[in-house]
Amino acid sequence: MKFLSVLASILLIVGGLNWWFTAFDFNLVEEVFGSVPALVDTVYWLVGLSALYHLFDRFFAKN
Repeated sequence: MKFLSVLASILLIVGGLNWWFTAFDFNLVEEVFGSVPALVDTVYWLVGLSALYHLFDRFFAKN
């Protein structure tokens, strides 16, 4: 589970930075993976799932 938490954290950082860059009219994900639209969608899905994972892990998981 440690690997999944680290991966989810990295994806959340990438998603947050992408939103910040979007405020300056620069979409990092589109710029890097724009030639493969399915990959762009996959990155967005993974970022969203990472957020759900962190929500579940933080508020609903019993340690």
